[in-house]
Amino acid sequence: MKPINNTDRSRFLSAAAFTLATTFLGSTPSAEAQTSFDQIKQVKTGLLDIGYAEAGPADGEPVILLHGWPYDIYSYKEVSGLLAAKGYHVLVPYLRGYGTTKFLKASTPRNGQQAALAVDVIDFMDALKIKTAIIGGFDWGARTADIVAALWPERTKALVSVSGYLIGSQQANKAPLPPKAELSWWYQYYFATERGRLGYEANRRDFAKLIWQTASPEWHFNDAEFAQSAAAFDNPDHVAIVIDNYRWRLGLVKGEAKYEALEKKLATGPVITVPTVTLEGDANGAPHPAPAAYAAKFTGKYAHHTLTGGVGHNLPQEAPQAFADAIVEAAGYAK
Repeated sequence: MKPINNTDRSRFLSAAAFTLATTFLGSTPSAEAQTSFDQIKQVKTGLLDIGYAEAGPADGEPVILLHGWPYDIYSYKEVSGLLAAKGYHVLVPYLRGYGTTKFLKASTPRNGQQAALAVDVIDFMDALKIKTAIIGGFDWGARTADIVAALWPERTKALVSVSGYLIGSQQANKAPLPPKAELSWWYQYYFATERGRLGYEANRRDFAKLIWQTASPEWHFNDAEFAQSAAAFDNPDHVAIVIDNYRWRLGLVKGEAKYEALEKKLATGPVITVPTVTLEGDANGAPHPAPAAYAAKFTGKYAHHTLTGGVGHNLPQEAPQAFADAIVEAAGYAK
């Protein structure tokens, strides 16, 4: 008998849970929920034409799920199906520089700073006339979700954040880390050089695969899974956004003046008051804070769960049922 690897186990458990969910609801998932990731929609904001996947009933509780680097919306394909079966209206946008999300003007700075990505989410909600939503994310997506919850709590019904509180500042990032921690950020320093920019431009797929392997050492993804997400990195602005993001963190480039007031607020380390569930995988190979280090940053109803069984950095794709359960849990806290 072929041994069951982590990916097979995750798919089996997700499929079983999905079947049970639809059985208890007395219905099967809508055609939109099943095919939404094959029918990417677009919506224009002031700066962007944002591509997004959508699943579940249009009148359901809105859930916005944000991916990270170097990942894309497919991190949430199984999560979206699970939540759609429970009646949630799920929206998964491509971040700027990924997939079908494009800038409307060639003159717009290809800015990857944290505040810019958060404003993109608010603009996305405004364009779709979404007043409030449950917001979840990991990696860049978790940082962005944290910022939206911290600065616009009136727009955030509840929050699910992998690796907890990730809001930072250029000033805070000036402080050196212990050598082992600095080693984990090797790519950030690589991207600070022109050699790194050219290297990422030429090898973005090989680079992404290496990050997937090191950030999730026990996740045995297959070539088809990787190729499906890697297509998002062909976006013409992808390299510029990624390089700017990491250079901004180190203070090597300035952000745009229009985001300065927001960055000043974020530099104070604002608490997050909305109901929150944080998650961590026991095999996360990417740099991440310890749960005890950020628990006090969440002052509303709060819970943390560390997942066992070899769950790595791409938690929604590796453990979709657990992530979907966290969305439901956070939604319950908001009632």
